[in-house]
Amino acid sequence: MMKKKGMLAGIDVSATELVVAGVRDGTPLPLAHFANDSSGHKQLIRWLTKGGRTAQVGLEATGVYSFDLALALHRAPRVAVMVINPRVIHDFAKASLQRGKTDAIDAVVILEFTTRMPFVPWQPPPPESLELRLIARRIKALTKMLSQERNRLHAATQSAEGSQLVCRDIEVNIRHFERRIAQLSGQAVAVIRQHHYLREAFDHLLSVRGIATASATQILAELTVLPSDMTVRQWVAHAGLDPRPFKSGTSVNKPARVSKAGNKYLRAALYMPALVAIQHEPNVRAFYEKLIAGGKKPMQANVAVMRKLLHSIYGMLHTHADFDGEKFFAMAA
Repeated sequence: MMKKKGMLAGIDVSATELVVAGVRDGTPLPLAHFANDSSGHKQLIRWLTKGGRTAQVGLEATGVYSFDLALALHRAPRVAVMVINPRVIHDFAKASLQRGKTDAIDAVVILEFTTRMPFVPWQPPPPESLELRLIARRIKALTKMLSQERNRLHAATQSAEGSQLVCRDIEVNIRHFERRIAQLSGQAVAVIRQHHYLREAFDHLLSVRGIATASATQILAELTVLPSDMTVRQWVAHAGLDPRPFKSGTSVNKPARVSKAGNKYLRAALYMPALVAIQHEPNVRAFYEKLIAGGKKPMQANVAVMRKLLHSIYGMLHTHADFDGEKFFAMAA
């Protein structure tokens, strides 16, 4: 029986859609489109392996949008995935004299790269990193539910029509959420303490005045699954803290806004540590006050502190060093 030929594909990944350029058994296929969610990933895998074929797939490392797709492809039988640094794809497109940039063009460029360059299969983060991220995100979800229940309790106690039975039920649920959060938090720290590289990074995070156990867990859980070759600028973009120009209709030359097109969990995990650091870390406070004196609004200055704090964390984890406030201010100046 003749062995079936394989499939080559390049995928351009966006927040909601996957644009796929493919070659099946040497024959180019029309561009295919799939939703960037679990259902779309299953449809894509069926399309790639149609007829029992094997598939080699290339895609860009676009952080929060590509990670779950890469995991799904890695776990799929008969599929090998290569996750490519965006800078490498950019340089490849430039060397190929590719001037345009659309999702379709990007998918074709990625396919061309996957076809012509040595195929290096992607290896997912270690199981403990994935486990930590799952626990941390569950803690985040339960914390949101806890906040909602506390708000309901406050509303119920303020209402003239409030029911003691309902209030007691909400109080029971609040205690239940608190116990579950405490239990999961302890399990997250246990995972961290069992692995040297996680423990070392965790301790460096705790050296920042403003980052305690809860926020360190959330920050580390999101950072430890990122590719080791990502630059600090890619970290910032991944968190959605990169400034983007705002131009729309007659509204031109407005101040740049943060994109918020990134990992909302990491962005949220940095928010409170930045506020606390502004209050209690002299060099961070000096940077914040400098921004305010320069005309920045408080929220703009807070976001700038979050961004520079992420820069500091990048340096700390890559140089295996604790936080240095003077370096923070010098870097931010």
